[in-house]
Amino acid sequence: MSAPEIAVRVMRLATAADLPLPRYHSGGAAGLDLRAALAEELVLPPGRRALVPTGLRLAVPAGYEAQLRPRSGLARRGLLLPNAPATIDSDYRGELQVLVWNAGDAPHAIRRGDRIAQLVLAPVARIAWRECGELPETPRGAGGFGSTGER
Repeated sequence: MSAPEIAVRVMRLATAADLPLPRYHSGGAAGLDLRAALAEELVLPPGRRALVPTGLRLAVPAGYEAQLRPRSGLARRGLLLPNAPATIDSDYRGELQVLVWNAGDAPHAIRRGDRIAQLVLAPVARIAWRECGELPETPRGAGGFGSTGER
């Protein structure tokens, strides 16, 4: 069974006119790869962060969010997204920019067109609070970090 397709309007800025739109790289991929729309190479020293433009603006449908997540190949080399998953709300219309952090021990170059992050579309449930005096009991109870075991 394949996932349903949800139409998302995208506007490509002039800074990304020559870059392909994000796409899935396999039939079972959950995320589309976003590319860097940099004017020139960015060398990110260890421990530093930078905001990398994508040259794209989206109209995420109401009832959904777009999430930015790290690419596993880059994470292996220490390039992470410090606020992952980042949320792009359905009412945001600015350029998608990806905050990248070099958590590795060597400088990392990011070039125009490099795949820098994944974008995943996810449904959003809205909370309707029901304040109460007590909550139903569970076997776990108030057990916090590590309370379900080490393995």
